[in-house]
Amino acid sequence: MASDTYQSIDRPSEGLYKERGSKFISFAFPVQNEETIKEILAGIRKEHFSARHCCYAWSLGIGQERYRVNDDGEPSGTAGKPIFGQIQSHQLTNILVVVVRYFGGTLLGVSGLLQAYKHAAGDALSNAKIVTKTVEYILEILFDYAAMNDLMQLIKEEQLEIVATQFDLQCSIQIKVRSSKMEEVDSKLIKIEGFQGLKII
Repeated sequence: MASDTYQSIDRPSEGLYKERGSKFISFAFPVQNEETIKEILAGIRKEHFSARHCCYAWSLGIGQERYRVNDDGEPSGTAGKPIFGQIQSHQLTNILVVVVRYFGGTLLGVSGLLQAYKHAAGDALSNAKIVTKTVEYILEILFDYAAMNDLMQLIKEEQLEIVATQFDLQCSIQIKVRSSKMEEVDSKLIKIEGFQGLKII
């Protein structure tokens, strides 16, 4: 896999696992930041307010640089870790997996809980569509009108996507660039006569 690509899911999915009366309902969400994660967790806790536990794990960043596991009152290591283990085994990131447990009256023990949370999380992920995504930046390029042809030629050659344009005495154009192409595009832009500068939006 290229250095600027990662695997995640394209839309939310759900799963279910039942064991000795306990019901484990699982949810998987594509996420980009911790703020979104907090909002989703608050919504699930509100919707499932009568559930005994709301355990989760999440991962952010191309190399899973940021992650967290939470047992929410279950014995330490019996919920968050097996959920995160499923995220890792599917090689996913920018994802949140939540498992809500409705207690059925029978204690499952440590090994039972480990298996239950693992299977519940795995079911939500098996019901998800896994996609390869690219890390991209939006650059705003400032340039003189005279540089238009050279700039458009560069955009065509590098197959860059135009997001927005503004043509005036001083022009600006916003483009999407893969992170692995940033240095190459930057070095070519500097050579264009009439190029005024750029910023990452």
